[in-house]
Amino acid sequence: MPPEVLVALEQQTHRRVLKTHLPVDALAVSPQAKYLYVGRDGRDAVSSLHNHFFNMLPQTYDAFNATPGWIGPPLVRPSASALDFFRLWSEHCGAPLTPFWNNVRGWWNVRHLPNVKFVHFNDLKADLASEMRGIAKFLDISLAPQDFERAVSNCTFDYMKAHAELVAPRGGMPFDGGGKTFINKGTNGRWRDQLPAGESLAFENRAKAELGQDCAYWLAHGTKVKISPHAL
Repeated sequence: MPPEVLVALEQQTHRRVLKTHLPVDALAVSPQAKYLYVGRDGRDAVSSLHNHFFNMLPQTYDAFNATPGWIGPPLVRPSASALDFFRLWSEHCGAPLTPFWNNVRGWWNVRHLPNVKFVHFNDLKADLASEMRGIAKFLDISLAPQDFERAVSNCTFDYMKAHAELVAPRGGMPFDGGGKTFINKGTNGRWRDQLPAGESLAFENRAKAELGQDCAYWLAHGTKVKISPHAL
């Protein structure tokens, strides 16, 4: 973990919060911490990811590639084609981030732990308030009604887009156009206009092969599938 991240954590005066894209086997899972795992259909995730990488500034790539101990080829800006990016991402199993299938599968395998809760992008979009109530209960957080309403309002896409400098990484500085570029669409299904039907079906079949039927269904749809009560 970069030293500046450790310093930022030490400076937090509230309950410490750390966001990571790491797979579970890259973490020392502690019973003293609680883990929220947010899932999203890989086709939606990679569509969003393409926007991030396509709009990162040259100096951002330089900073990534100068990371001490960097392993693997340097990061490069992708082409404007979301389809080309999806094909490279799929072929290299989630590159340039951590292996996608291993990430989902690893967290799915610990969903039974009492300090792990699964959250899905679709469910947040469908009923943000209900999902936030579940998260608050899981984290033992109690809010007065007016404070909860404000928290829900502040977590909507429209609010985050309007205040992107507060929620985007480093205030949006790594991206051409700033935070509003990072907070992009907040929608699902853009891949339907980007992927040929055969490639979309191939992705669904691979998800079942890599994750199993239940996990693949949850990843694509959310909590419509019955999974462990600790994951809800």
